[in-house]
Amino acid sequence: MLITRGFDSTRAASRGCVVAIGNFDGLHLGHQAILARLALRSRETGLPTAVLTFEPHPREYFAPQSAPTRLMRLRDKAEMLGAAGVAELRVLRFGAALSAWDGVTFIERVLGRALGAKQVVIGTGFRYGQGRSGDVALLRAEGARLGFGVDELPQHVFGGEPVSSTRVRAALAAGRLDEARALLGRDFRISGRVIAGKRLGRRLGFPTANMRLHRRVSPVAGIFAVRVSGAGPEGLPGVASVGTRPTVGGVEWLLEVHLFDFDGDLYRRRLAVDLIAKLRDEVHYSDLAAMTAQMHRDASRARELLGTRG
Repeated sequence: MLITRGFDSTRAASRGCVVAIGNFDGLHLGHQAILARLALRSRETGLPTAVLTFEPHPREYFAPQSAPTRLMRLRDKAEMLGAAGVAELRVLRFGAALSAWDGVTFIERVLGRALGAKQVVIGTGFRYGQGRSGDVALLRAEGARLGFGVDELPQHVFGGEPVSSTRVRAALAAGRLDEARALLGRDFRISGRVIAGKRLGRRLGFPTANMRLHRRVSPVAGIFAVRVSGAGPEGLPGVASVGTRPTVGGVEWLLEVHLFDFDGDLYRRRLAVDLIAKLRDEVHYSDLAAMTAQMHRDASRARELLGTRG
């Protein structure tokens, strides 16, 4: 998949494309429905597919302290979009310049000049332009002038309620991983590269692979039964902690993964950690002995949930 930034019109998509627009945070079932329509329009027209997204999220620009927690990093989003068959990911920097454009300018500069769009796919309620003044009616009118059609998809509904990134965040924050899995169509995943740690886990009998979250706020916290890819056979079982490690005076948010019955070197390896079940919240222990005893209980429970003998 080609990844481009800004308004360059000289790359592949400038020859005409079908494009989906949105933040696509989490790539949940609603987003997947948009991508399915995008693929259908591509097959019908013979044109390449493109996804247009924004970095940072507009709410991170306007209200960084109250912006929603990200479900995935841009790298993870790009990998999933590429796996879904998207030909190009166009990333626009959302800042003072872009936020000042009115709806017509956005359509002309981005969809017309930069992408040469022939068909646009959006979710219901999509707004754009200064003050979110642009709507689907304007998009259709300008599309008729510039030569592209518009598909507006209704909200995808699961369990009687619309699927949204907000709903996924709420499920994750409450530890309802089964609900999050149903909304995402897959396990919630955190990916990252293993960094050097203080080797405290190894001294306690629980060697861990440590990864920075690279997020302002984590969408999950606590202790989890997990399956890990990137360390050998797919889906290696383990137990993981997402938090700040208060018992040892930690401050930075980390993902720490202990793989069962594994003794290899994972330093600098890129791992994908699927959260299967939440075991408990992170707590502060009075000493390392109490923490270690709880780690044994957590590992035993995770093995039970994952069907792994210990």
